Amino acid sequence: PLDCTNALAHRQSLQTIDQVLSDGMTPLSPETFLIKAEESEALVLDVRDRFAFADSHIPGSIFIGLDGSFAPWVGELIVDVKQPLLLVVADGKEEEAITRLSRVGFDNVLGYLNGGIEAWKSAGKEIDSVESITAEEMQSRMSDGNIPVVDVRKVSEYEAEHVEEATNVTLSNLANEMARIPQEGAFFIHCAGGYRSVIAASILKSKGYHQGVNIEGGFKAMKETGLPVTAFNCSTTS
Repeated sequence: PLDCTNALAHRQSLQTIDQVLSDGMTPLSPETFLIKAEESEALVLDVRDRFAFADSHIPGSIFIGLDGSFAPWVGELIVDVKQPLLLVVADGKEEEAITRLSRVGFDNVLGYLNGGIEAWKSAGKEIDSVESITAEEMQSRMSDGNIPVVDVRKVSEYEAEHVEEATNVTLSNLANEMARIPQEGAFFIHCAGGYRSVIAASILKSKGYHQGVNIEGGFKAMKETGLPVTAFNCSTTS
């Protein structure tokens, strides 16, 4: 026999997803996008790849790219699942972004920026960027002066091996440890490969920390340049 309860729940689930997609798949002009952001106190979530975000993004927006560990970081970093969201997304990725957000409980997408960041620029709106350099460029700058290094990897990753003198401020606890981030002067920020550090840079910029310099390629690239690192500690990698 048919399980009517499960069938009803399935229909309701489909209706909910359809409604979420209907609401979220609303293309917004730059002007309307800005008005909605101000009126609803929505979080502007940029889900493009990290290179595109670093190059140009809406000031105050938060980066969590679809091409990385998207759902876990959304759940970890956006506290309220009812938080209104406005999306900046690569063309053709709108439905994927809204669906993946919905799967982890974030159903309050108000729409997306029609035409993406290029439309924003064309409308004469302000843009921001994240300075992102290679590990080789970091090494060169380090030789010119003592620039603080902020490592946003997990504690276990940091304790296993890290750049000498680097400060560990994990991405998952960044909001609670901002007092440990340099407030004046440039600082380098890195993770293992470059994804988490751009998330961290976006959060820091939204809070007024604009001097962070992202290291593309992260710790792996930095180690390959010969930057001084601590001795490997295998007991901390489990």
